[in-house]
Amino acid sequence: MTHRPMAAGVALDPVRDAALIGEIIQMALSDHVGFAEIRAVHGLGPDQVKALMRSQLSPGSYRCWRRRVRQFADRRACYK
Repeated sequence: MTHRPMAAGVALDPVRDAALIGEIIQMALSDHVGFAEIRAVHGLGPDQVKALMRSQLSPGSYRCWRRRVRQFADRRACYK
């Protein structure tokens, strides 16, 4: 599957867009994928990924995800 960066302000096919958002969320939730990899594949920076996660996850799930990312970052120098 060929990935292309998400274009800001461009209307995408809703089904394809939902699949793309799902893929980005899956990557962000993975403990094995960092923000650099998400940027390389989808062209989204850390702040954009965080905004996407905030808009798509429930508030409690978002807080748990951010807490886990911060804990991993504290333990590893080159994590998300």
